Amino acid sequence: MDSPTPRQIYLDCDPGVDDSLALGYLVASPLVQLVGVGTVFGNCPADAGARNACDWLSVMGASDVPVAAGARKPSHGEYHGGPKHIHGQRGTGAVQLPESGTTPVAGNAAELLVDLARAHSGDLEVVTVGPLTNIAEALAIEPELPHMIKHLTLMGGAALHPGNISPVTEANIGKDPESARIVFGAPWPMTMVGLDVTMSNTFEEEHRQALLASGSTAGRLLAEVLDFYFDFHLDVYGRRCSALHDPLAAIVAAGGIVPALAPMINVDIDDTRGPGRGQTLCALGGLYRGFPAQDGAHCRVALDIGAPVAPHLVDVLTTLP
Repeated sequence: MDSPTPRQIYLDCDPGVDDSLALGYLVASPLVQLVGVGTVFGNCPADAGARNACDWLSVMGASDVPVAAGARKPSHGEYHGGPKHIHGQRGTGAVQLPESGTTPVAGNAAELLVDLARAHSGDLEVVTVGPLTNIAEALAIEPELPHMIKHLTLMGGAALHPGNISPVTEANIGKDPESARIVFGAPWPMTMVGLDVTMSNTFEEEHRQALLASGSTAGRLLAEVLDFYFDFHLDVYGRRCSALHDPLAAIVAAGGIVPALAPMINVDIDDTRGPGRGQTLCALGGLYRGFPAQDGAHCRVALDIGAPVAPHLVDVLTTLP
């Protein structure tokens, strides 16, 4: 049987420890051809994230993938720096990555996304795992972008799960709700991979040790970076492990695992200045009726993955050089 044609994927990210796992998965997966990376403020500044992406891609044997730095602050308001207690000073935990010597391309991330969408003639898919500012800026450059993109998968939001920066708000959406509302309102096919599934799927110490012992240079560095991230999650889970936020979105986008439950529902974003700012308002009224069709719905919301994620992630990451 012939192997499927790899999906052409552009990754928008804010690397970031879990972003590096997502990046590694998309580089290593035989289901994917990674054609571009954009960075945005979030876990670290956009320019630092672009340097991280270049360095990670070099370690992963994919230094030919173009990287562009993007938005340095949200569409409304300012950026006050990343959570260094979670991702470290530079977004790589306590590890200093080998410097690649490669630099980001000219232009910004939104321009790179639009250029790739035009070049790939309806075959390009987008995975976005940071604030959605770059994606909204790309829509402003090319209003027809939703009809040029095959699918958009995002890590963000929460349907039934509590938020992680407010009682109802997940961080990627909450850092720029105005841009998020624009992106969710655009008519492209979407999949939302939010806290409902990323918090209940964890990467444990046994999986980190498997990366350390794999013989892969990239795998070893990822495991060392995760050591810092595990320390933060000790207060979350009561043990050394981590949530699988960004890599789970990458796995779903690639088709490595198909969610067991992901209804197509209407989703809106609260971009007001009240206590619900940044909440993903998911139309879950059909929860007990099997989610009948909703007029205008174009977003699948992952509510249950239904398969072990960490072993699959380890299997793919350990094929990196």
